[in-house]
Amino acid sequence: MDLISLQIKQPSIFFPPPKSTNPNFNPIKHNINFPSKSIPSANSRRATVDDGIPIDDVKTLAQFKSRHNYIRVLEVSRRADHPFAGARLLLLDGPGNIHSISFAFKSLTQTYFDVFATLPPIIPPGPIGIFGFGAGSAARLILETYPEAVVHGWELDQSVVSVGREYFSLSKLEKECPHRLFVYIGNALKASVRDGFSGILVDLFSRGSLLPELEDPNTWEKMKSSLRPYGRIMVNVGGSCVESENTKRTGKIAMEATLKAMKKVFGDEIFILELGNKKDDSCVALMGALPDRELWKKAMIRPLKCYVDMWERFDG
Repeated sequence: MDLISLQIKQPSIFFPPPKSTNPNFNPIKHNINFPSKSIPSANSRRATVDDGIPIDDVKTLAQFKSRHNYIRVLEVSRRADHPFAGARLLLLDGPGNIHSISFAFKSLTQTYFDVFATLPPIIPPGPIGIFGFGAGSAARLILETYPEAVVHGWELDQSVVSVGREYFSLSKLEKECPHRLFVYIGNALKASVRDGFSGILVDLFSRGSLLPELEDPNTWEKMKSSLRPYGRIMVNVGGSCVESENTKRTGKIAMEATLKAMKKVFGDEIFILELGNKKDDSCVALMGALPDRELWKKAMIRPLKCYVDMWERFDG
């Protein structure tokens, strides 16, 4: 279903979380059956022939080195027998991990960006921060799904934002949402807004790996302090299929170290949603007490409801 056609006010189910969570809580896990040869985590695979996209079906629109990244923009033919048929992909870093994806006629991506779009109904009113804005994939999905959402995005690389404006319709989105979308060039770990964020989406990678700063509990303490009361953080923590330029710091190693740091700050209020075809392939983390699942589903459009039952408590 095309999210663009759903310009209706989504009900919010936000309510203050309980002071404690049930240690015996055992959520039910439901698997999503992705189409054959799909790429469930957008920043974790290369859009190459390895992923089942014939090289003749991929066109390079841009390729250059910026101060911070090796940037490539690919366009997949609509004729390709692949879930990314008709998509534009933003690849960064040497390994070519996908950091943004855009379809011409739909907003859903079958990647972790869709999971990010489940956050607004469970946070208090206020601005949503996107740390690691990329070309704006998460922002677009949230703004088109929740007409009252306001997004503040931080991206370190000006060239990435420029590519987003030229190839991913970011300029159009900014014109359509002048009072709801604000893009900043700078270090997301220093980001702040007046009165704090109601929610933060973290998608911070460099050189094909999670930022090393995310392995420091102090980073999460600072981020937590920038939230409004009852605000939440959702994080793309990558996984085993993230390809790093540093072969000694694999995606799984970086993910585990990051989750360990997060646990020191958030304790038992960390939940994990696994995407991909095998364990630890790609994971998203959510901080805060888990909301009532049925109420959460009722507050979302149908294509996003399936993610709600996939959350499990992190016991690492």
